[in-house]
Amino acid sequence: MGVAFTTPNILTLFRIGMAPILMCLLMYVGPLPSAIAAGVFFLASISDYLDGAIARSYNSGTTLGKFMDPLADKLVVTAALIMLAGIPRLPRVPAWMVVVLVTREILVTGLRAIAAAEGKIIPAEELGKYKLALQSIAIHGLLIHYTYLHIDFFAGGMFVLWIAMAASVWSGADYFVRTVRALTPAPAATPARRAAV
Repeated sequence: MGVAFTTPNILTLFRIGMAPILMCLLMYVGPLPSAIAAGVFFLASISDYLDGAIARSYNSGTTLGKFMDPLADKLVVTAALIMLAGIPRLPRVPAWMVVVLVTREILVTGLRAIAAAEGKIIPAEELGKYKLALQSIAIHGLLIHYTYLHIDFFAGGMFVLWIAMAASVWSGADYFVRTVRALTPAPAATPARRAAV
């Protein structure tokens, strides 16, 4: 079976390709590499919006796209967060926050796989979309890092990241509860006893 290279799928593959570029850029310290890294992450974020919009508008979604799109999102965001916790410049994102955020993504991906194996589709809620938007805003600020026009982008990014982490844990717990409910078999109906004649 051939791979459908639709425009949304090409944009998704483009987004996946941004992850190693982002990681390489974050190995260098200084305003220029940081600004380029933020630009790369911005391009990845825009491609995420475009592939979804094109797939919906032209009904060009594919099974591959449904699998790869959330994977690409998690890959880029996770790569950025891990590098932001380990890069040589100071200050850094606390490693424990990255562990919490990445663990949530792994657990939700596992739950989604379990539900899919049982033939259940657990749709994403609005809270999960807000979480992704908050993470993207936070990561942009953290990637820029330095102070411009009297704005401390690292401090601003950390402030939004705290909110994103709260939304991430909340949405993860909500997804877990909904998955358990969907996979719990309904109790069998007790047959009514026949009235004595």
